[in-house]
Formats: sequence, C-alpha cells, structure tokens
Amino acid sequence: MKKYLLSILSIICPIITFAQEEIGLDQKIDQAFTPVADFFEAMIFFPVYQSDSITIPFVLLLLVGSALFFTIYFGFPNIRYFWTAINTVRGKYEDIEKHGAKELYGEDGIAQGQDLSNVDIEEHLVSIKNDLAIDGDIVDTIRDESSDGEVSHFQALATAVSGTVGNGNIAGVALAIALGGPGATFWMIICGLLGMSTKFVECTLGVQYRDVGPDGTVYGGPMYYISKGLKAKGFKTFGKVAAAIFAAFCIGGSFGGGNAAQSNQATIVIKELFNWESTAAGAIVGLVLAALVGIIIIGGIKRIAQVTEKVVPFMALMYIIACLYIILINFSLIDDAIALIIEEAFNPTAFGVGSLIGVLLVGFKRAAFSNEAGAGSASIAHSAVRTKYSASEGLVALLEPFIDTVIICTMTALVIVIFNFGGFFEYGGDGSGVVFIDGLPFEGAGITSKAFAEYIPYSNVFLTVAVVLFAVSTMISWSYYGLQSWKFLFGRGKTADMVYKILFLTFVVIGAAASMGSIWKFSDAMIFAMIFPNMVGLFLLFPVVKKQLRRYLDAINLKKEAIQD
Repeated sequence: MKKYLLSILSIICPIITFAQEEIGLDQKIDQAFTPVADFFEAMIFFPVYQSDSITIPFVLLLLVGSALFFTIYFGFPNIRYFWTAINTVRGKYEDIEKHGAKELYGEDGIAQGQDLSNVDIEEHLVSIKNDLAIDGDIVDTIRDESSDGEVSHFQALATAVSGTVGNGNIAGVALAIALGGPGATFWMIICGLLGMSTKFVECTLGVQYRDVGPDGTVYGGPMYYISKGLKAKGFKTFGKVAAAIFAAFCIGGSFGGGNAAQSNQATIVIKELFNWESTAAGAIVGLVLAALVGIIIIGGIKRIAQVTEKVVPFMALMYIIACLYIILINFSLIDDAIALIIEEAFNPTAFGVGSLIGVLLVGFKRAAFSNEAGAGSASIAHSAVRTKYSASEGLVALLEPFIDTVIICTMTALVIVIFNFGGFFEYGGDGSGVVFIDGLPFEGAGITSKAFAEYIPYSNVFLTVAVVLFAVSTMISWSYYGLQSWKFLFGRGKTADMVYKILFLTFVVIGAAASMGSIWKFSDAMIFAMIFPNMVGLFLLFPVVKKQLRRYLDAINLKKEAIQD
C-alpha cells in the first residue's frame, strides 16, 4: 500500500506543477471532451416523439414503463415487502439464510412445535449432515451456498447506496428544479417509488446467477444474469452479445455518472469555497481526488464495503439532519412548498419546460440518474452478499431508491424550494441548468450550497465536505462496478485490473476539469445506455424472480410457524 501511495504521489506532483503553469488547462480538457459527450447523448437519447418544446426519448419510456410493469406484476413489492426488507437488513432471518429454513425448522430439520430454546443449531446441523442426502448427493459434497459471498446484507446495501446516494441527490436535484421547477420533484418521487420494484428484480437476478471464483471472490451483475440466464433459455449467442454490450456500457457508466460527474461537482464546491479562479484548478482538484480514490479502490470489494458501511450512514445522516433543520425552522412554509411541488407537477410554469410532459421528463431523468434503478449497476454490489436466498437481497435492494430518491432527494428539493420563496432565481433559467442569484451564476451543487448558506452559518464548509464525501463514496463503489464489467470482457488478471483502474482515475481528472454541461451529458448517456441490455435480461428472466421470491417468503413463514408452535 505504501508503494502504491508513493507511486501516485510521484505521478501527481509533476502534473500539478504543469497544471499550475499551463494557461487554460481546464478549458482544453473540456474542449476535447465536449464532442465525445455530444455524440453519446445524441446516440442514447434518440426520440420517439419530438416537437418544438418536447422531446421524448425512447429509453425513458422503456425505463418507466418497465418499472410500472414490475410493480404491478409482483403486486407492489415496494409496499408489501417493505418491512420484510427492513428485517432482512437487520439480520432477523440470518439463520435461515445461512443454513436453510427446512434444515432448521422444517421436516428435514427441527420438527415444528419442538421447543427451540435448548437446541444447539450448529450441533443439530452436524447430525443432519450425517444422515441426510439431497437429490442423491451426500450433503458434504454439495456446495454450501451460505459460504458464497463476501459481504453482509448491510454492507452490500451500504456499498450500493454509496453508489447511488451521491451528487445526484445534491447537484442532480438542484439541476432538476433549475430546469423543470418545483414540479420536477413530484415526478422524481414517483420514479423513485416505481424504481424500487425494478431494483428488486435486477438484484435478485444478480445473486441468482452470480459466479464464485476458486478463491471465493464473487462476480455478479447483469452481464452474468444476461449471459447465463439467456443461455438456459436457449439464447446462448444472443445472451453473450447482450451481456458484452452491457459490460461495455457499464464501464462507460463507471467513467461517467459514477466518476466524472461526481468529481465535477466536488470541484465546483471546492472552487467556490476557496474562491479559486485558476484555469487549472479543476485538474489539480481532480488529481488529488484521483489519489484518494486510488488508495481505496486497490483493496477490492471488502475494503470498499468496510469504508462505505462507515462513511455512507454517517454522511447521509449528517446531510439529512442539516436538511431537517432547515425544513423545521421554516415549518410554516412546508405546506406551501409541498403544495407548490404538486401544483407545478401538473401545471408547470418554469421557463422553457414546455408542459406537464416536459417537467415529468426532467423529474424522471434526474431520478433515474440518481437511483439507477433499471441500469442494473447496483446488482453488481448486491451479488456479493452472503445468503442462500437470492430474493432476500432483492428485497434489501428495493430500499435503495426509497432512501436515495424518496427521502434524500425530496429533502434537498424542499430546502431549495423553501429557499427560493425569497425569489432568488427564476425557475427554468436559460434552459442550461445555470441560474443567477444576486447576479452570479450558480449550477448544480452550487445552488444547493447557496440555499444551505441562507440558513446555516458556515454551511458552505459543511456542504463542501458532504459533496466530497458523497463523490468519493460514489466513485469507489462505481470503480467496483466498472471493474467487474472490465473483468467480464477482458479477463480477471492483475494487469487487466490495473489498466482499468488507471483509466478510471484518469476520468476523475477529466470530470473535475471539464464543464458541468458536457460531463452530465456524457454521464446521463452512459447510465441510460445500460438500460437497453439490462432490460433484455429482466424481461426474459422475471419469472425466475417470482419463483425465488416465493421460496424466500416460504422460508420466512416456515420459521415463523415453527417458533409460534
């Protein structure tokens, strides 16, 4: 680790010196990157309908339509199984996930109605293994699925949440309101609620079709459930192609939304905090962030999980407390803010948003970017969980969009809307996401920072720290997503891993130096591109999810009945 740190520092020092001397380095990076962003945006967001004021991209219809379908098909799992998901994260069903419900509480194990208080579970399992055969195989010869996986439910959730809870919650919400007005918030919430069902489906499949290496390392995600699931259905070649396409787009997503967009927003607030006007400021901040992220990601998913399970709850809690403080000291304005959000959702007045469809599209787009439901990325982290029941992690995963969009995004939106009751900026602005407050331009996280500063002294320091922590946690989680996809395409060797990590860290610098407009175009395009191949897998394999859900719920009921009897 020390050698790695010294290597990074030896690379950074001369580049910082060059960046300080080179006039307009940030601008040169931005000019080189903008055409790339424009190309991918045009390719991914091709419209199915277009008018002077409204453009409806097919990918957004696919995303929302799929979420609605899964919500209805699975009987509103976002509502029905919400508390079950909470209990799973808490570890209430850890015993059956480790050993199996039938082995512990069913006809193959402890008889229902037997007093469990004096039963040694581990000793009982040994006795089962001595005389029980499953499907003709001796139990000792069967792979113990409970040993598969590297992290707990909570660690998997924290890692995945750290990949979704990021600057989409701070900068993305501000961008949505700046473009679409308060009404965009309503549609973000709706998209978040529907996205809970999609996240449940894709993360169940992620565990169901994961690979486990000889050393116990888990490899999972859409590239695996697409290839293995479609092969089982007789579409081997099609599955391989679709999985490869997803992996390529996921690598792009790790460079864009999971990386460049995060370093971009961190740089904005850092430059604003220190009033840093250097033409190379972005590149310098990017290099420092790249060094920090590089030190962490070298440790793999276990190191990432150890960091995120501590950092994510802390930073999310602190941010929520700050939002709650602002909202509560403006208690009399809460009902006005909610009323405005609902009214503007159906009758938008923001300049340039066009109509109800316009504000709906803005809200859905920013919510999808924030919680990534449908993109399949989170299933890569969730596939590393230790469990015998794939649906258990699917239920845990549905909490992500709720935490990310329904709670955190809504709080950010309320803070900004309450702040703007003072008439500080015009909703819609010039259509670019930039608004003018006191004659100065603000965008993304800068808008949120300005709102915080109105109510909390020195909040610019707090929000800068929060944005940087959100950015770093998102980047380290997405580095894992991208690396897994890279391994799928190019193999699992150390050299291939290092090539990816160098490219990833390069995009940290690009994101910090380039403009917000070009970075978010590229980031949106890469995240939404993942939806196309991912939906192929979801729509062909969702019956498997239903079967696994019933299996897990039956296991829970078996335990409940045994204990009650």
